[in-house]
Amino acid sequence: MEAKNNKLDQHRAPIHEALERFRQMRVVPFDVPGHKHGRGNPELTAFLGQQCVGVDVNSMKPLDNLCHPVSVIREAEELAAEAFGAENAFLMVGGTTSSVQSMVLTACKRGDEIILPRNVHRSVINALVLCGAIPVYVNPDVDQRLGISLGMKREQVQKAISEHPKAVAVLVNNPTYYGICSDLRAIVKMAHDAGMLCLVDEAHGTHFYFGEHLPVSAMAAGADMTAVSMHKSGGSLTQSSFLLTGPNVHAGHVRQIINLTQTTSGSYLLMSSLDISRRNLALRGKQVFRRVSDMAEYARGEINAAGGYYAFGKELINGDSVFDFDTTKLSVHTLDVGLAGIEVYDILRDEYDIQIEFGDIGNILAYLSIGDRPQELERLVSALSDIRRRYRTDGTGLLTQEYIDPQVAATPQDAFYAEKISLPLDETEGRVCSEFVMCYPPGIPILAPGERITKEILDYIRYAKSKGCSMTGPEDPDILHLNVLK
Repeated sequence: MEAKNNKLDQHRAPIHEALERFRQMRVVPFDVPGHKHGRGNPELTAFLGQQCVGVDVNSMKPLDNLCHPVSVIREAEELAAEAFGAENAFLMVGGTTSSVQSMVLTACKRGDEIILPRNVHRSVINALVLCGAIPVYVNPDVDQRLGISLGMKREQVQKAISEHPKAVAVLVNNPTYYGICSDLRAIVKMAHDAGMLCLVDEAHGTHFYFGEHLPVSAMAAGADMTAVSMHKSGGSLTQSSFLLTGPNVHAGHVRQIINLTQTTSGSYLLMSSLDISRRNLALRGKQVFRRVSDMAEYARGEINAAGGYYAFGKELINGDSVFDFDTTKLSVHTLDVGLAGIEVYDILRDEYDIQIEFGDIGNILAYLSIGDRPQELERLVSALSDIRRRYRTDGTGLLTQEYIDPQVAATPQDAFYAEKISLPLDETEGRVCSEFVMCYPPGIPILAPGERITKEILDYIRYAKSKGCSMTGPEDPDILHLNVLK
């Protein structure tokens, strides 16, 4: 993708425009998909609407091809690169999981070391299973009151770099699910000074590129690659994402890596949603995210003034492991009202018809973004107050710690593909796990392949199951057994 000297017109949405031209042409389809503009599946057409199925089309010359874009998709990617301040942007239709994996696979091959925090999304460790890279974990600080993992300390990152000078990259969460950011600019400089790439999982930071008074974005901080989950706070359709790269990364090689795993039948529904959403944020992002931040700050104040809960924010900033905080995140600690976060999550959904993003053992997250309105936020604040009044307990028997430092005994790839046996959960203590165990969301593994199973981890798994956390990962859907190395 060639750099443009002239400023691009962010009012354009080339994929959307091409689809509108295609719609007007009334082309007779003798290609896939087989529903033929919805005619072959009337029930689906009735459910999604003719507007939708009519543009669920295959790659063709007028609409370009995601695997090798030369026209409208290429133009959409150039517009996205400019809007996000990147050298190159890639439209991704396999979710930010696909973006993260492409990023790691671009930087790493078998045997390479990569420095990263352990509180990463499972997609990062999945990428290590695929490529055979070796994780060097920087265990994040933990806030003892909230029980949550924080960012990486600068000195911990520098220590890891010094002890592993042949590592090829440093990966950073920006922000964490809870809204916490590390000192990204400093970490980028450390990585570059050591000849390493800096990769960023920015699944929850799309708005950093368009909002004001928000933490620094990965591209502005000088990172080499970042995965941006446009569908989370950016308004595009679920499963659509951007992979952004800086000037030190070869775009042609990145495209080849993406094409190893991404579909050859890119969805034009997803791609057009990225195109239109990028245009929306480029033109209106500042005012939109200012409103989102203001709403979240208002709700934080109301929740804290009412008492019991603790909606945390910028007061956590300590200049290092909490270098900055994403004020759009409405993260609320629930243990002080004697309820696990997952219990509040369930009550909100079952009794108040309010669906929040997640509840874990000590916190909930209400995800605010461009589609939220003050009246719904008032309803959430009132419901939390009502739940405190109706369900408050003394908190006896509640666990507090979300994050447990792992004991790494083997690489994720070696453990995942090793000879294994299935054992009852109670018989696995001391063994090395060969699969993932996590609550989803947020999708941060409690156990990953290659990690030793401890009593503390088993207690956590049993407790999270008993409280109703949605547990995923193992072959056994009931998580009564775990696969361990022979």
